Amino acid sequence: MSLRRPAVGAVAVLLALTGCGAGGSGGAGGEFQGSGPIGTVRADARRPAPDLSGTTLQGRPLDVADYRGQVVVVNLWGSYCGPCRSEAPSLVEVAKDTRARGVRFVGINTSDPSREGAARFEQTFGVPYPSLYDPMGRIALHFPKGSINPQTIPATVVLDRKGRIAARALTVLTESELRAVLKPLIAEPA
Repeated sequence: MSLRRPAVGAVAVLLALTGCGAGGSGGAGGEFQGSGPIGTVRADARRPAPDLSGTTLQGRPLDVADYRGQVVVVNLWGSYCGPCRSEAPSLVEVAKDTRARGVRFVGINTSDPSREGAARFEQTFGVPYPSLYDPMGRIALHFPKGSINPQTIPATVVLDRKGRIAARALTVLTESELRAVLKPLIAEPA
């Protein structure tokens, strides 16, 4: 019995550190509508996004609040995460296709022990948008309770043009799913 406890504890710590998964509930608190791990928030129930600022993988300052007036897709990812690798081509394609319609993408590279590994990930997938480097996973903790699960990536949060949380996905997003989430938000006025 005493040998089993350290093993269980080690597995729990490992899962918490890696956090890579293809889902999770995140405790939506009733605000997110929709079935499954993809949900939206009615315009009258949206909450402001938290402070999402820091230094990018390239060492430049970035503050997501500077994108106010545009729809912003915020994707939490790690270079060590298989589901993040599966999702990357869809994000890249939609980022390129929607930029002219006022959509900006920002990555949050979370819990990645190495800038170099994260930079290789971006290079491999041709990521055209910046990513905040968050090796300790602290930025994810700024999101309101129930919007995401900070220990599960990939996770995606979409902000409306007023900087409010309008949608979230706690799973790998396909290109068509992401486009479906973005379409009504692109049509909303600033």
